[in-house]
Amino acid sequence: MNNYFLIIIILCYLAVLFYIAFIAEKNAKSKWVNNPYIYTLSLAVYCSAWTYYGSIGTAASSGVGFLPIYLGPAIAVPLWIIVLRKIIRISKQHKVSSIADFISLRYANNRFLGALITVLCITATVPYISLQLKAVAESFAIMTNETHGITASIFDDSTFYIALILAIFATFFGTQATDASEKHKGIVTTVAFESLLKLTFFLIIGAYVTYYLFDGTQDIYDKVSITPDFNNLVKLSGLEGGIDWGFMILLSFTAIFLLPRQFQVSVLENTREKHLKKAIWLFPLYLLLFNVFVIFIAWAGKLTLEETANPEYYALLLPLNSNHTFLALLVFLGGLSAVISMVVVSTLALSKMISNNLIIPYGFLEKFIKAKPEENAIYIKNIRRISIFTVIILAYFFYNNFSIELSLYSIGLISFVIVAQLAPSFFIGLYWNRGSSLASILGIILGFLISAYTLILPFTIEAFTGSSEFTDFGLFGISALKPYALFGIDFLSPPAHAFFWSLTANILCYLIISLAFKGHYRERNYAEMFVDSKNYSSLQDSALVWKGEAYVADIKNVLTKFLGEARTQRALQIFFRKYDIPSDTQMADARLINFSEKLLTGSIGGASAKILIAGVVKEQEISLPEVLKILEESKETIISNKALQDKSSELTLLTAKLKDANEELIVKDKQKDEFLDTVAHELKTPITGIRAASELLMDDDDEMPVEMRQTFLKNIVDDSDRLSRLINNILDFEKLSTGREQLNLKKRNIQDTLKKAIGNTQHIAAKKEIEIVNKNRFHFELPYDEDRILQVLTNLLSNSIKFCEPKKGIITLDYKLGNDCIEVFVKDNGKGIPDEDINYIFDKFYQSKNQNTIKPQGSGLGLAISKQIIEKHHGRIWVEKGSKVGTTFGFKLPFN
Repeated sequence: MNNYFLIIIILCYLAVLFYIAFIAEKNAKSKWVNNPYIYTLSLAVYCSAWTYYGSIGTAASSGVGFLPIYLGPAIAVPLWIIVLRKIIRISKQHKVSSIADFISLRYANNRFLGALITVLCITATVPYISLQLKAVAESFAIMTNETHGITASIFDDSTFYIALILAIFATFFGTQATDASEKHKGIVTTVAFESLLKLTFFLIIGAYVTYYLFDGTQDIYDKVSITPDFNNLVKLSGLEGGIDWGFMILLSFTAIFLLPRQFQVSVLENTREKHLKKAIWLFPLYLLLFNVFVIFIAWAGKLTLEETANPEYYALLLPLNSNHTFLALLVFLGGLSAVISMVVVSTLALSKMISNNLIIPYGFLEKFIKAKPEENAIYIKNIRRISIFTVIILAYFFYNNFSIELSLYSIGLISFVIVAQLAPSFFIGLYWNRGSSLASILGIILGFLISAYTLILPFTIEAFTGSSEFTDFGLFGISALKPYALFGIDFLSPPAHAFFWSLTANILCYLIISLAFKGHYRERNYAEMFVDSKNYSSLQDSALVWKGEAYVADIKNVLTKFLGEARTQRALQIFFRKYDIPSDTQMADARLINFSEKLLTGSIGGASAKILIAGVVKEQEISLPEVLKILEESKETIISNKALQDKSSELTLLTAKLKDANEELIVKDKQKDEFLDTVAHELKTPITGIRAASELLMDDDDEMPVEMRQTFLKNIVDDSDRLSRLINNILDFEKLSTGREQLNLKKRNIQDTLKKAIGNTQHIAAKKEIEIVNKNRFHFELPYDEDRILQVLTNLLSNSIKFCEPKKGIITLDYKLGNDCIEVFVKDNGKGIPDEDINYIFDKFYQSKNQNTIKPQGSGLGLAISKQIIEKHHGRIWVEKGSKVGTTFGFKLPFN
């Protein structure tokens, strides 16, 4: 392929990335940018050019030896719910902007520790970025069919220009804000897009090689299994090989937490903790898919290509060998995606560490104090931009001088081993409060020196001198000091060997120094905040133990230098309102000190923030026991306050319940009064009628016509019946309420009872021209007291007739069979029951106000009696809520 055409494709691809980043930044609050899938795909920045090309090279030479680098993260991911969630919460609470900030914060924002971690991360990351540049350069040379090598001038090297473009991209989208703790939605979205792209292209080439060039996985296996070194490709080399695997898995386990780019995307770019739930299964799945075809591509390359072909680029060479240039171009773009995402995120993370932990605290603080807020913002951005370019240029020179001689796999492992020296300070410090900054510093230095001796120094000497004497015979010819076989341990691979010795010495140094020397009281303060983060997060700004003299005006002046007048004023107003402090307060307390340090941390780092605030306050030394006592008291106060809040909530709930109960009693008392009035009226009416008719009959017995006498006698009988029914209702309710009523349970046909109920009320319905429909005409027998159930049905039908409009009313009876009961329904199309009546409709004395009469009819005992009857049958009666038209009553009777 023509190299100019390929450059145009690269530039177009980069333009697409710029556009995606721009759109993502513009729509930073969109769900397309803030979702667990974008977050999980951004974690795949772990899969760099090393994964894309290097794993195939390793698989071709040592078979399954590439797997430990992916097994470590797969094992680590389930722990994210516990470990990473804790790290994210601490980082958000303290506005952490890098892994150097995080670790130094644990040890009281120790300035030297932050600088040391930054130097270590630069040392680890620069070779890793050079690996990416090496992959781009070599794959570009393969695509353009040119011989790759060191050019006389960097201006003739296409790799140099690619490095510059990547630096511009990282600078443009990574240094928009001075607050380094802010999210970079544009970069994260492009990384997610590239992760999806590189996986897709890798799967395409894997399927192409496996199922197009060969007849599937079995075909490749059958052919490669007859090659001479096949056994070495599918088996571990005994116990030693297993131990080596174990150390390599542990090495990658630490890397997924500690690599600056992984900390950036997994912790600092996390917008919601719940995204971890998706990531813990989706990210391992991503790694699995990425490795499905690795071994088959490697074997296919060994079977197809010449021995002189570089196995790391089999994915490119195989389609080119078959003249499928377009497929090769897809592979190249996938590799380029892996390179871009890794370089951009790594340089972004390093630029913040360099500015906040090296340059600002060790030289620029005085300049910042004297400058204006606008100038400080420009200074901070420029420092980070220069840092990005510096890191990439350093990586380019490392690539030119060292990486051409090394494989992608070996360069990646060197970076892993170096960054693993942060593990004791990071992991142990999270869960052990005795760890001190001195122990952390000495442990990291000792671990780095051992890893440099056992891994970095050998290849450096060979690169400059061409001699392997140091590697073969050791320092001063002492065999026990051989860098790859220190003290006689010669069965581990160089990375595993270096990792074992450096981390062992690091951990021992950290533990011994921490136990031998007490840390500073401020270190113990932060240690407690880290170890018991769940409790101390509730303390917020009160978690910092501080005594001394400080003035709000002095602190405000410092904040204004970096945040500007408006932002500082707004932040202080929020603080005063939060803690209910008068805005004209002059003296500052520990809460304001802590709050101010957090505000500055995002812009200039924790160490610099601590120095600046310490410069305007007079802190009083506190003993370690006093710190622990204050912290314990603070925790107890929080617990007590929480208990009081819980009690207060309980009392509020009880008060609300008592109020409801009181209101209900008032309503019931009112209903009782209304009932008594109704009963008195109902009793008085027939008695008055009987008395009047009787007096007329007695006075005019001889003169009264026979027909009139018959009418008066009939009125007397009707009023007597009415009076009898009313008395019977009261007696029925009393019997049922007190449990003195015995049911006459017999097995009967429910259909016959329904017909009787319809017959009892048909004449009333006919007067209003209301239709009663028996929907279910099937017969079913079960035990019940027919008289009482007939009473219930008659009551429900009478109510429905009462509520339906004349000539329009339709009442439907229906029943359904359940597993152990029958459910009977009475449905009408009347006015329905108001929502406020639903909860009281079965209460005694209660009458709905939604009847079709001016004054409520009946005694208000009908439904209460019906409820008692159904419950006496061990059933349940109800009225369905939410009916748009009419009312539906239902009751169930058990079979037994």
